[in-house]
Amino acid sequence: MIATMNASHFLLRRLACALLLCGAGAAQAQLRLPALNLPHPLGQGTLDTLVRPAERLLERGVAGDLRALRRDAVQSLLQRHRGVLEADPRGEPIVRREILANSPSAGALRAAAGLGFEVVREERFEELGESLVVLRVPSTLGTAEALAALRALDPGGSYDFNHLYTGSGAADAKAAPAGETGGGAPASSAVGLVDSGVDQAHPVFADARIDSFGCAGKPHPAPHGTAVAALMVGRAERFSGAAPGARLYAADIYCDSPTGGSADKIAGALGWMARSKVGVVNISLVGPPNATLERVVAAMLARGHLLVAAVGNDGPAAPPLYPASYPGVVGVTGVDREGRPLPEAGRGPQVMFAAPGSQMVSAAPGQPPYRQVRGTSFAAPIVAALLAKTLPQPDRAGAARALAGLAAQAVREGGMVSNATGHGVVGAALRVDPARFR
Repeated sequence: MIATMNASHFLLRRLACALLLCGAGAAQAQLRLPALNLPHPLGQGTLDTLVRPAERLLERGVAGDLRALRRDAVQSLLQRHRGVLEADPRGEPIVRREILANSPSAGALRAAAGLGFEVVREERFEELGESLVVLRVPSTLGTAEALAALRALDPGGSYDFNHLYTGSGAADAKAAPAGETGGGAPASSAVGLVDSGVDQAHPVFADARIDSFGCAGKPHPAPHGTAVAALMVGRAERFSGAAPGARLYAADIYCDSPTGGSADKIAGALGWMARSKVGVVNISLVGPPNATLERVVAAMLARGHLLVAAVGNDGPAAPPLYPASYPGVVGVTGVDREGRPLPEAGRGPQVMFAAPGSQMVSAAPGQPPYRQVRGTSFAAPIVAALLAKTLPQPDRAGAARALAGLAAQAVREGGMVSNATGHGVVGAALRVDPARFR
């Protein structure tokens, strides 16, 4: 009982601290790039090239640096799409010749125009008190040089590269039927998803209420987004997600585009979630710290939203990935059927909860309709759906109560909070184990 109370109090203090930091974060976010390496974005309707190398490494049982696999994937991505993508000074993939300006002043934009920058597009997030301007770099400057010039021109402003973010898990091609799982959500529940496209024609979404955003209204079903969405709200004769019956707000930020998953698209999706008043939003994506992402995340938290994010599959010794590592974000890791952390899962203080992340199945576009999935990407939606049952709309006090309530249900080894599983494992009964159907 004492351990449970301490864990709950710790969560309340952490959330309160994050909310206090939100105001300052929006005013002074500056880029600090660690040596992180990402796989290429979800695209062309497949996940295989994202995480297959890591899976093969784990299957062979060979120790190695999982981040090296990401470096290889980044190089392949940049070679295939060098017309629209490039690397930042740390090797992170970014949209070529684009800089993001966060809530810039009119004077700063005039000064940027004087240097030859052009406004590509602008978006205002009224509910969050933020705006985002995408600037085209003049032909006389390189992208990194242009970023340095803008920061020197406007030291009080917030500028960054337009980084790309990727999924944090894999879908297997092997068929795996699904079985009975947990109960439904209240009819008033809602949960958000920022990911690739969802195959709404899949049987698990036959009774689902799904609001879509992105891609100019055109559907682009993808394995990752479909699997994550099913784990939240899917339901069929032999399959049930964590919160069937909840309304799903699904934002596709990829749209089968080489520049899919960029920071400005994530910001736009979160702005839509704010307008739609979605209390809990799942982001099973990973990448480097980014000023635009940090500001929008901070504004969402200040408004009472809960953002749930996968901590990534770069290994336990890897540097933190984002957005899971921002203060106040609910970082989620994956565990196997025995409750042990996945060997590829990230560790650290950013881990708040653990949930099933391997030896499980979810929905997939096409045939077979169910496939095995693995990774922290598929643990995060379980946690998001569980939290959404008690936080249908943004509410600061309600967010703290939802976190404390979930922490009280978590199973902790030795009753201790750890960097491996956070406050413990939740949703273990929601795993759909392929072994049941052999």
